[in-house]
Amino acid sequence: MPKVVDHDQRRVELVGATWRIIARDGLGGATMREIAAEAGFANGALKPYFPSKEHLLTFAFEHVFQETNKRIVKATRNNRGLAALRVFCHEVLPLDDEKQSEARIVIAFWQRALADASKSALHEQSVEQWREQILVHLRHARASGETGPATKDEEFAAVLLNMLLGAQISVSLSPGTSTPAQLMSQLDALLGLIRSS
Repeated sequence: MPKVVDHDQRRVELVGATWRIIARDGLGGATMREIAAEAGFANGALKPYFPSKEHLLTFAFEHVFQETNKRIVKATRNNRGLAALRVFCHEVLPLDDEKQSEARIVIAFWQRALADASKSALHEQSVEQWREQILVHLRHARASGETGPATKDEEFAAVLLNMLLGAQISVSLSPGTSTPAQLMSQLDALLGLIRSS
């Protein structure tokens, strides 16, 4: 009887191998041959799942985004307002090894998105989804009196998104100056700016 293959699981395994190689050797080292070897597959075994490295990188970005969103849903389930916004940010910021590996995948994807309109559009859709979630938390905070009248929700959402996305680059390129403790301190300082006095 032929072996039953879980194709979804195999795709996730290939994403994991891609993360490890990019973290270790950079995007240039993440060849299809190296990814297959890292995952323990024959080189040709990748073709049915990902015809090219570009397909694999797009899937990896989508997987990272979906996994982050699952963590966000779980973390914010019992919170509202600024408490929900803070834990939302915890799940996006690269505060541990797993999230730092995810940041490297995201940066590699961004590099490709500079010259690929479909990747750029996927990034924009992802960021827009987060922006909407941030605005929901800010509106709840405003309704409960947590934020002051001077706070402009749309502007603050843009600033916060820039901080969250910029942290991906800072942690990857300057880990000594963007430690988890420093990122949390920066986040708390930023959220402190909009708290009602």
